[in-house]
Amino acid sequence: MRIMVIIARVLLGLVFFVFGLNGFLHFMPNPPPTPAAGEFFGALIKTGYMFYLVFTPQVLGGALLILGIAVPFALTILAPVVVNIIFFHIYLSPGLLPMALVVAAFELFLAWYYRAAFAPLFSSAPPA
Repeated sequence: MRIMVIIARVLLGLVFFVFGLNGFLHFMPNPPPTPAAGEFFGALIKTGYMFYLVFTPQVLGGALLILGIAVPFALTILAPVVVNIIFFHIYLSPGLLPMALVVAAFELFLAWYYRAAFAPLFSSAPPA
């Protein structure tokens, strides 16, 4: 099981680290967006800050996963990103939805493995 966790952690980390860096450095071409996705990205670019808000957590979370440092924290950072990716592909660009679901499966698998770290979040008891 430990080997599967390491593989899932490193693969998920690489996905977010590489694609997060690509958001800043543009070293890989993106597939042509659907018209709706193009409008969405255009709106993000016009804000002047949204790309930083979208890609910085990806780079940070991906790096932490690759290094195996603070993995539950990295999963927490990436959880809203994964949700956004899934909804983006459901509503704006369904062609890559299968890949988004694989990313979500890795996130859920790792969250389950590290579930003990998240248990205090679901307790209403004050810390001892």
